[in-house]
Amino acid sequence: MSKTTVTGLSVPAAQTDDDEPRVLPERVYDAYLFDLDGTIYLGEELLPGALQLLTHLRETKRRVVFLSNNPTLDRAMYVSKLTKLGIQVAPEEVVNSVVSMVAWLRREHPGKTVYPIAEQPLITALQNAGIPTSSNPAEIDIVLASYDRGFDYSKLQIAFDALWKREAILVATNLDRYCPFPGGRGEPDAAAIVAAIEACTGVSCVANAGKPSVIMLDTVMATLGLRPEQCLMTGDRLYTDVKMAVDARMDSALVLTGDADLDSVARTAAADQPTYILDRVDHVIPAAVRHQLGWSDVPSKSLAVGQRSA
Repeated sequence: MSKTTVTGLSVPAAQTDDDEPRVLPERVYDAYLFDLDGTIYLGEELLPGALQLLTHLRETKRRVVFLSNNPTLDRAMYVSKLTKLGIQVAPEEVVNSVVSMVAWLRREHPGKTVYPIAEQPLITALQNAGIPTSSNPAEIDIVLASYDRGFDYSKLQIAFDALWKREAILVATNLDRYCPFPGGRGEPDAAAIVAAIEACTGVSCVANAGKPSVIMLDTVMATLGLRPEQCLMTGDRLYTDVKMAVDARMDSALVLTGDADLDSVARTAAADQPTYILDRVDHVIPAAVRHQLGWSDVPSKSLAVGQRSA
């Protein structure tokens, strides 16, 4: 077993089930970016180590931002949930696809009229930002497809009329194909709605505001005011959380408490591999530091694929 030595302490390096040592963080970052569901919490419960980790990051004045592709919640909803779980968080520390989409629209398409195929939090966010909306195809400049459990044929027709042989564009809050739930269930996500619109119009989606998009990353980095090499992105999905970090040349940590497992890592191209693979989220802190703090791991196993990952 290999060992890591920091500040004079020698502690064992973490190992995989087949006794192969993993690369774990040996440095402390200026900022920590976290996915939420499957990384910090699972459903309505905090995951092991999350509370002590976030408390430590606050005490050591590290920057923290929580990221989510879920467009059915607004910042206030996330703050309420995290507060109930015992986590201190300010609204500006939450960046989901609603926040990044609104910021992008105001920056790149000021004054343009949007048709949101979306649930109320996104519609309200557009209104609060002063972004004009309409369901009249003749007035629509941008069709905004999102996770919408009220999507129906009439909404598809409006999108079709706005895009068909007109100069309107199609954009999306996120391109997740489905939302996995515990027990193997799931619901179609925004990618299904985007696909329906693309299929009938022949128009392609030109912008995605969720992970792994540069739109979300730009929103986060503007919030932090830091460079990518100063930050660590931690999440449970290879194709959103890790992919965004890889594209930005930012270090990434994959936690095995949600969507991904070691088999999915093995199937991932070398260029898209995470910097670190962790059994639990508090392992983003170097092992020697955790040893100094007196942290111990409560025995836990990686959770099965099929969790809703925000």
